[in-house]
Amino acid sequence: MELGLRDKVAVITGGSAGIGLAVARSLAAEGAHLVLAARAADRLEEEARGIRETYGVRAVPVACDVATRDGTTALAAAAEEAFAGADILVNNAGAGSNETILDAPDEKWQAYWDLHVMAAVRLARGLVPGMRRRGGGVILHNASICAVQPLWYEPIYNVTKAALMMFSKTLAAELIGDDIRVNCVNPGLVLTPDWVKTAKELTADSGGDWQGHLDEVAREHAPIKRFATPEEVADFIVFLCSDRAGYSVGSTYFVDGGMLKTV
Repeated sequence: MELGLRDKVAVITGGSAGIGLAVARSLAAEGAHLVLAARAADRLEEEARGIRETYGVRAVPVACDVATRDGTTALAAAAEEAFAGADILVNNAGAGSNETILDAPDEKWQAYWDLHVMAAVRLARGLVPGMRRRGGGVILHNASICAVQPLWYEPIYNVTKAALMMFSKTLAAELIGDDIRVNCVNPGLVLTPDWVKTAKELTADSGGDWQGHLDEVAREHAPIKRFATPEEVADFIVFLCSDRAGYSVGSTYFVDGGMLKTV
């Protein structure tokens, strides 16, 4: 299927691992050029180099923290300098939390608000003017099933991801007149490095069967009884970035193996 992505320019946050890296590789396979953001400079440069060598596209690494104003400013500036703007923005950077509402300090709430919400706000401000000059574009927000079906142990994650989903909806209404399509994706269980790391930590004192722990989580939460691969989520995101999804505007799509319990 021709997706019309060749020579498009995509900015991807959290682009050095997990879903973000899978999206980067899938877009590169379609011929898109990339601006990849992550905090770990060495790993980011290594992955960008691998993408360039494998797919023959340009991949510009930008080591920055998108939870900060300086980080989003640097990322937007890098896209402008390298490509005179971008056609696609995938807001993917994020992290789980672990706290109770009564015990979590204001600083933790603010840190996650900056990472999950303000990064998207600031990058819209920074990149939308260039999308307008280029005749349109696509913005995708990677939120979470927890935006609508919260997990009890991460209330800050639940709340900020719900806010990101609403931001996506309202931004879509504001930008569709510029031919900029905005949508949101809510993944369920996805086998990212963070999940593996957490599983190894939780099972370190009980035999180290981290895979068994993840299998148990999948059986409990997902009717499909397994985790998704990052590539399965990435393929859906790449489709939404393409011309084939031209009538998809202001929507939220669940890629969750049946985990969502409501209609």
